[in-house]
Amino acid sequence: MGVNETTEASLGQISDTSESTETEQTVSETENQTDTSVQTTTEAPAETDPEKQAGKILVAYFSWSGNTREMAEYIANSTGGDIFEIIPKTPYPEDYTQCTEVALAERDGNTRPQIKDLPENIEEYDTLIIDYPIWWHTAPMIIGAFLESYDLTNVEVYPFTQSASMDEEQFENSMEFVRSCAGNGNVHNGLFASASNTSAIDSYLSENGLLP
Repeated sequence: MGVNETTEASLGQISDTSESTETEQTVSETENQTDTSVQTTTEAPAETDPEKQAGKILVAYFSWSGNTREMAEYIANSTGGDIFEIIPKTPYPEDYTQCTEVALAERDGNTRPQIKDLPENIEEYDTLIIDYPIWWHTAPMIIGAFLESYDLTNVEVYPFTQSASMDEEQFENSMEFVRSCAGNGNVHNGLFASASNTSAIDSYLSENGLLP
């Protein structure tokens, strides 16, 4: 989460891996991203058929430092899916320490933060790729808020996540959380890889039939 490996390991709190050695991001991502609508990543004309399309993909992501956004944008461009940024109605603090405190309180309280401009439904999508960082050894609670907002019956759900420490136990904790929040969605084994590891991302997308 905008921290280097040493700092993240000592805090053991929030991680959103970064190639920078800076310990904090100076600008909040919730202020940087102003377009909160679901956006298509292709130039294909809009569909007029109201029926659900086979294989239509939505990439939904939450990012604080920008690294998860980088991963999500790469995945959306690779798959031709639409992309939606999950933005809290109440922005997380820009200050790292303050943000960790808010995140911990949400985790301990099993809170579901409200989401800004949440789509009424995502029924047109057969596949949901959910992308997030590791916060306090699991997925951020806002990911649960997004998943629990919809009936995901018959939806294929693919989690993507990354962190500074790349701790596999924390990844498994996040997968358990996603499964518990996705209801009847078919949650596949996710990918735990850094945003810069495009070869791992490409391999996962290919193995799961998510590439055009």
